[in-house]
Amino acid sequence: MFNAFIQAFKTPDLRRKLLFTLGIMALFRFGSVLPTPGVDLANVQICVGQSSDEGLLGLIDVFSGGALLQLSVFALGIMPYITASIIIQLLRVVIPRLEELYKEGQSGTAKLTEYTRYLTIGLGVLQSATIVATAANGNLFTGCSVPVIPNDSPLNLALMIVTMTAGTGLIMWLGELITERGIGNGMSLLIFTSIVAQMPQNLFSILGGSGGLSRFLAVVAVILVATLAVVFVEQATRRIPVQYAKRMVGRRQYGGSTTYIPIKINTAGVIPVIFASSLLAMPQLIAQFGSPTSSWVQWIATNLGQTDTLYLVAYGALVFAFTFFYTAITFNSEEIADNMKRYGGFIPGIRAGEPTVRYLSYVINRLTAAGAVYLLILALLPTLAVMQLGLSQNLPFGGTTILIMVGVGLQTVKEINTQLQQRHYEGFLA
Repeated sequence: MFNAFIQAFKTPDLRRKLLFTLGIMALFRFGSVLPTPGVDLANVQICVGQSSDEGLLGLIDVFSGGALLQLSVFALGIMPYITASIIIQLLRVVIPRLEELYKEGQSGTAKLTEYTRYLTIGLGVLQSATIVATAANGNLFTGCSVPVIPNDSPLNLALMIVTMTAGTGLIMWLGELITERGIGNGMSLLIFTSIVAQMPQNLFSILGGSGGLSRFLAVVAVILVATLAVVFVEQATRRIPVQYAKRMVGRRQYGGSTTYIPIKINTAGVIPVIFASSLLAMPQLIAQFGSPTSSWVQWIATNLGQTDTLYLVAYGALVFAFTFFYTAITFNSEEIADNMKRYGGFIPGIRAGEPTVRYLSYVINRLTAAGAVYLLILALLPTLAVMQLGLSQNLPFGGTTILIMVGVGLQTVKEINTQLQQRHYEGFLA
């Protein structure tokens, strides 16, 4: 991996792309620590040290690189864009017009991207208004007595909402700039930047207290084992052979080639884990606005903690369900079978048409079951480590974060290697 980066910096074109990408990532981190106008930064630092939010806001804070609980300009991070992209993909199932746009090619994809941008801004307004209202009411940091927003006038709150929403739009633009002019997928790299930025500080925080060194070494060992498992599973694919029949067009012969359909074990990626975590974190967020003496608030606090049996069972069930649901949306067996039949392709030993659809569905269901188990183990790894190590707070990593870091790193290195091969290849006569 390091050799690929060294070779890339020796190539002028790739060096410019890498430096451009690193510059955008640095700008993104600057906006993540720049406080929003109207926020008392000193009080925010006090409240962050006194509370530990592991609910929905804690999940968003992970993807914003700690910017959310700092109430910075980039407080929302990339989450509004991720949510908007997922919503657009889900709406393709229920809105035929969106599915038609998806099948139109580049023009339809551009239209869907435009819809995603509008939805991102709308979600940015809603999420920023929720966060600002929660902070103004004193419910953002549980148990903190100092106000993080001293001036809670409507004008000041509106200014904060506009600033955070504008930050969301800027993040979306920065991600698209990386995709167009840099290396790799811009949105993925920004998420990667947010997660990696917090990792060293949170890791070394475990060293404090009794048994800090042994716990630190145990956490590092768990991270290494999880990273090896993620690399192994993410690189594994099930290759379905496809053969194309020979056909004559005029005097030329076409077809007769053999290829394959690569299907990953984890086709759904991290989406099921994000869905399940967000859904189960919603009751905890709602409970913050209720009275501590209410029976329903006490029930949520007792049964929906991250180490409670009910939470773990519901989490596992949701991860399984969302894995199959999202895979069914992204992998359409009928569409693949129709495309193969249209161009004269077939799977050896399987007839074209409906038998091919049934075979592809059979294979993807078996792989999805294995992928769901893999995601479940990876998602529960932090909670199990907390219970075994006796830590008072969640580990500074999660299965989702490791999956994103390793996945984005592998994909970026692959793209760098691809571009290196395009620029440094030996000709047939060399």
